[in-house]
Amino acid sequence: MPRWPSSLRARLTLWYTLLLGLPLIVFAVGCYLLFARTLMQRTDRFIGEALTAFSGELSAERRAALSAAEAMRRTIDEVRFRDLHIAIVDSVGRVVVMTASSTDSTMVPPVREGDATRPWSLTLPGKQGSYRMISRPLSVDGHPFRLTGLYPLRDIDDMLRRIREIFLIAIPLLVLCAGTGGYVLAKRSLAPVASMGAQAAQITASNLDQRLPVGGADELAGLARVVNDLLDRLEGSFAQQRRFVADASHELRTPAAILRTEADVTLSRDHRPEAEYRASATVMQDAARRLARIVDELFLLARADAGHLVAHHDALYLEDLVHDAARAVHAVADQRAVRIELRSLVEAPSRGDSDLLGRLLLNLLDNAIKHSPEGGTVEVDMKRSNAHCAISVVDAGPGIPPAAREQIFERFFRVDTARSRSESSATSGAGLGLAIARRIAEMHAGRLELAESRPGRTEFRLTLPVETAG
Repeated sequence: MPRWPSSLRARLTLWYTLLLGLPLIVFAVGCYLLFARTLMQRTDRFIGEALTAFSGELSAERRAALSAAEAMRRTIDEVRFRDLHIAIVDSVGRVVVMTASSTDSTMVPPVREGDATRPWSLTLPGKQGSYRMISRPLSVDGHPFRLTGLYPLRDIDDMLRRIREIFLIAIPLLVLCAGTGGYVLAKRSLAPVASMGAQAAQITASNLDQRLPVGGADELAGLARVVNDLLDRLEGSFAQQRRFVADASHELRTPAAILRTEADVTLSRDHRPEAEYRASATVMQDAARRLARIVDELFLLARADAGHLVAHHDALYLEDLVHDAARAVHAVADQRAVRIELRSLVEAPSRGDSDLLGRLLLNLLDNAIKHSPEGGTVEVDMKRSNAHCAISVVDAGPGIPPAAREQIFERFFRVDTARSRSESSATSGAGLGLAIARRIAEMHAGRLELAESRPGRTEFRLTLPVETAG
């Protein structure tokens, strides 16, 4: 069984040939049938007019002759038409008179039931080709006869045969030309696509900066732009992934180096005072906690990226989560001599995952405490409007430079030393808190944004949907 061609060029050529060849064949067949029918109608009209003229002449001869038979013989001898053979047949099928030059016995019409009072026509085969026969009823002196005309179709058959030969030669040639032209057009039309495919095949992870040329037809230019946009997104994703791996390696290397160094120093001497052992264990404990926190945050982001982090949307009150988060960070704030101030709490029933939302609020408060000056205040405020609630966390730190405000939600991003922290601080992290917080907000159909940042005031605003009384 023949298979449909897999090549697009071959398919386009085949469709082009079929769409042009089939209508051409149908048109040729229709023209041939119409031409043949027209020629047959003209032949029937000629025979009918000739038989009408013969009948009129027979009536005139009958009035001048002594008998009906004599009138028939005179008329058959005097009335002649080119290539038309005329015969008069009685009711039993016997030929009374006929054209003298006709020797073909097939011109004698058959006698059929019900044909005595109505005309009929048919095409008969003959020794020298086919004939067209038309027979009419004829009454002479009250006696029934049939007047029959027989016309050879040799010229018509020859003409139709020549037309068939012309069509049989011309149509395949036209279809062949159409197929060749379709193949050339398809090849030229698809050449830019093949060039784009070859160039795209050369783009790998090491040269994602290359782009396809935009030009040619609108469709091809649009395809090139779509592919280039895809390459832009891929390049950005690869760059982000490389940066993420480098940053993660750097963040994990620091606590790992601390653990290895402390262990090496502790084991370098056989006997050391207990206080030194306890101090070294404390350093290793802090490094291990930092390492565990980084791994936990990376695991959380990885689950979110893979779509495996599912938020359980249960009924909750946002004001309770804000109050609990503020209480949870009091100990950390006291270590930095920072005061947590709850300016206002409003009733905000909502649906979401209390653990994830609590982690989001803790990250915001932890971030504000890290960058507040000693003796400063972190303000927490809630405002509700319509179906949303806005939670603001404001610190009195040095602010975020304008150039860095678009990047603060990126993973492992740190603004500068003014807003960084030492590895030994109580609130030290890896630069993942805001990234995790924004991801959790998006999972709850909310948004987290930097509302304002200037020296002495930096405000992060969390907007979440709330349930309305109905």
